[in-house]
This record gives sequence, structure tokens and C-alpha cells, in this order.
Amino acid sequence: MTNTLERYLDNAAGAGRVMAHARLLLRLTQRFKAVAPSGLGDVARIANFKSGKVVIHADNGAAASKIRQMSQRLCDELSRAGVDCNGIEVRVQPSQIPLQTTASATKGLSAKTFGVLRSTSENLPEGPLRKALDAFLASAAKQE
Repeated sequence: MTNTLERYLDNAAGAGRVMAHARLLLRLTQRFKAVAPSGLGDVARIANFKSGKVVIHADNGAAASKIRQMSQRLCDELSRAGVDCNGIEVRVQPSQIPLQTTASATKGLSAKTFGVLRSTSENLPEGPLRKALDAFLASAAKQE
């Protein structure tokens, strides 16, 4: 199926250029990962190639700064991949991982802390603070 789709894209009017550009980006990506310092290849990626300029997206400013410092060496190395690279443009663009969630770890209250907060609640006058503290303590008791 993939072979058939690739054959179609190679032969379709205009789609051949898209496939050629995609192959070029793949070649540049492989070369970038091979020549980039350890760790930098994990936080930066080839985004595009246009008019002799390689566009690289970095996850953060530190990575972008490092790439800018070594842009001439990277450009020379990428040229060895058979591309006429005459410059590198770096943009900070954090990678987005779909469906990634960060689960917060809930930590229960120790018996001592629970006792101190219960005592504090009992000594407070009726009002919004006491109600909020009682609701918190009820929630904490359910978690344990």
C-alpha cells in the first residue's frame, strides 16, 4: 500500500516535487542528527529548506542559541548531504506531543498535619475560611 501511494505521488502532476522536497528534508534531518552535538538533535529539528536556507526549529532558546553559534559549521556539514546550504535560520518552536498529559501526583496529609489543621479549623470563627478548611479536610480524609 505504501509503495503504491509513493508511486502515485511520484507520478502525479506536482506531487513529484512534494515527494522530492520531503526526501530532501529527510536527508537533511538524518545528516543534522548525525552532526549535531549530543542532545541537540533531541531538542531541534529540520523544519524546511528554501532558497538555500535551512530552517531549524528548536524547542527552547538555549538550543536555538547553540545552533546559531555553530550555524556555519552546521551549514558546511549539511552541504555535505548534497544540498547547497548558504545559511541557517533558527526559530524557537517547542515540539508538541499530542495527547501528552501530565498527571499531578497527590500526596496525602500526614496524621500530625491533619490533626493540626483540624484543631485550627475548630478554633476559627464561623465564616468562609473555616468552611474552606473543613471542605479541604473532608476531601483529604476521602483520599486516604
